[in-house]
Amino acid sequence: MQEIESLPDLDRVLRDGRPLRGLRLQDLDLTGHEVELMARADVEGMVVLGGRMTDELATHLRASGALVFPTDPHAPVNPYRASLYQPHELYEGLAAGGYEATPDALAYHWSRDGALQHDAFVTLLRAVHDDSISDALGEVLGDARVVGVMGGHTMSRGTPAYAAAARLGHTLAERGLVVLTGGGPGAMEAANLGAFSPTERALDDALERIARVPGFRPSIDAWAGVALELHDELLRTPVADARVRSVGIPTWFYGHEPPNVFCNGIAKYFSNAVREDGLLARCTAGLVVLEGAAGTVQEVFQAATRLYYAAPEAALPVVVLVGRTHWTDTIPVWPALQALGRGRAMAGSLHLVDTVEEAAALVTSNVSEGS
Repeated sequence: MQEIESLPDLDRVLRDGRPLRGLRLQDLDLTGHEVELMARADVEGMVVLGGRMTDELATHLRASGALVFPTDPHAPVNPYRASLYQPHELYEGLAAGGYEATPDALAYHWSRDGALQHDAFVTLLRAVHDDSISDALGEVLGDARVVGVMGGHTMSRGTPAYAAAARLGHTLAERGLVVLTGGGPGAMEAANLGAFSPTERALDDALERIARVPGFRPSIDAWAGVALELHDELLRTPVADARVRSVGIPTWFYGHEPPNVFCNGIAKYFSNAVREDGLLARCTAGLVVLEGAAGTVQEVFQAATRLYYAAPEAALPVVVLVGRTHWTDTIPVWPALQALGRGRAMAGSLHLVDTVEEAAALVTSNVSEGS
């Protein structure tokens, strides 16, 4: 089995005269290859996931033993896509029709409508979409050292807490780490913005400009509009290298949370369970948890479960909670973590600190010791 995700890859296979049996063609426009493919009969077991082709080619492929999976022409997103989203894709049409006209908003409504109607085809397409996104995310991250930054969506732009989270993201990215967040507003956006900013000067300017629209309520349009302008300017800022620094993993499960745009790629999922598991599994360099509520608490204990059941000889990533009062008194997660870690290897990986500077030092020193 070989995945073919680009037309150049398909051209090479056709040029080499290799059998097409067992290939997986994902989201390709095959209209320019119709003559070549119509002449081939060695396609038994080939799987064609979405893309474009004529009815004649689809009929030929099916008659020759291939499986051709259709898409839903009414779906606002492509279930078979082979790459992560970019911000302007999800917010296309924002300026003309407002947020409710964007693919991001339409995808949420499409997903919810399908669930309410018990539409098996929509359920299938959502699952295929999420698997495609996981595959694309794995290709983007590769073997990079990834640190997760979690926190609540209510943190406002222009506040000291937002600036601190942004500087945390920038520090981690400057140390060669990829900053991975839940991809939403608040603390998640701040960390992504910091990582996405190529210089401290660029970050200082970004923090000042973005504070003009503190939150996504009451207007997602204004919140996203100023961010998209800033995103494009940051992309034009000269950088020493073009490596991936910032990735967001949001979900349409939380329809009230729009995705933030300060990412090299956005892995947006329909299934929050798949999204959460994939997010935490990729935080191999550690996890920093800023102040948050129910969603953040869920992520903390999912991470703790991985540490609790890890093999005794495994090298464990650090989990750093920032905000001693918040995690001890306001939401007493820290005492529960201490109880879980008592007598286990995970105890040495759990940390409670007061500042993002302490958190960054713990993560980077742990990465240096492990490299």
